[in-house]
Amino acid sequence: MQRRQLLAAGAALAATGPLRAQQGWATVEAAARGQTVVFNAWGGSARINAYLRWAAAELKVRHGVVLEHVKLADTAEFVRRIRAEKAAGRTQGSADLVWINGENFLTMKREGLLHGPWAEQLPNFAFVDVQGKPTTRIDFAEPVDGLEAPWGMAQLTFFVDTARAPLPAPATLEGLLDWARRHPGRFTYPKPPQFIGTTFLKQALTTLNANRSALGRPHTAAAFDALAPGLWRYLDALHPLLWRGGRAFPASPAAADQMLADGELALGLSFNPNDAANAIAAQRFPATVQAFQLEGGTLGNTHFVAIPFNAPAPAGAQVVANFLLSPLAQARKADLAVWGDPTVLAVDRLPPAERTRFGGAAVAGQVQRPMPVIPEPHGSWVEPLERAWQRRYGA
Repeated sequence: MQRRQLLAAGAALAATGPLRAQQGWATVEAAARGQTVVFNAWGGSARINAYLRWAAAELKVRHGVVLEHVKLADTAEFVRRIRAEKAAGRTQGSADLVWINGENFLTMKREGLLHGPWAEQLPNFAFVDVQGKPTTRIDFAEPVDGLEAPWGMAQLTFFVDTARAPLPAPATLEGLLDWARRHPGRFTYPKPPQFIGTTFLKQALTTLNANRSALGRPHTAAAFDALAPGLWRYLDALHPLLWRGGRAFPASPAAADQMLADGELALGLSFNPNDAANAIAAQRFPATVQAFQLEGGTLGNTHFVAIPFNAPAPAGAQVVANFLLSPLAQARKADLAVWGDPTVLAVDRLPPAERTRFGGAAVAGQVQRPMPVIPEPHGSWVEPLERAWQRRYGA
């Protein structure tokens, strides 16, 4: 079947509503066969890019779907593109699937830029741990409503080079301030709006306020003004103790990680609990690096894949999303030797043969005492927080 015919078939299926509910999953798979799925996803990690090449090979063999990875530097650029396509009346867009969460999902949901609902109709969604991992249905306090399918888990995690800063590691944000006084210049965070830097700000905003219920609701200026002063007091105390006295910040997590690898820093942070273990295994970090999470918990969320409203191949996109949720693909993604991205599945509920794909011996650098996940603030808080930080510290 020619691509034009396939696009027309996909558009017809999209118009009938949720595919599996009306025509069955076999019909979705049949419509997807031969389609090219253009997947817009961050391209800044060689390991992730290699994983997607593996997934593309599997999808071609198993489902006859061609997966084309378009590498993004910033998902917000993708959101602006789809918004422009809608404004121009383009019913056949430039993408079929996007790696997304947080404020970008909130924007696309609010502006009607997403196809669906479809996610919970995927056969492999039955394996998702929606009870133990409630962020698989709540994205930065915003209900997912079936508009995106969970792909992986994340939680803010710190790591320290114990050869340069002996244990104990800081256990709280106040402890981090004390640690920085003892080790001036040996910690920093990436410059917001870089994601990890913004996450550090959100962690502080959340945990420094005993009453943080407003963070779970859409942002208001009054709520921000009530909660932000504690964050500014903390950062005012912390910044003079950071690398370069808090007058400059690394442009990316990769730059900060390299500074730790070179010995310039002794403490870093990531949003993947396995990043330090991955870096040790790849010999980018010394084996003396140990990962840890703060007592009381750190911010965590789920990252997802979503289908734009004008995707040319919505059937193929759903087949890709379903494969990415399979125990095979999830176990490979969770493997420290491949990516090390924690699974969204309830492993203990998988069939025994699938369960054996997960697990393995502990390795150097892994978190030894995982802490609870603290839900992200509502996605609408991100932009005001970044703007306020920029005004106070960006110069």
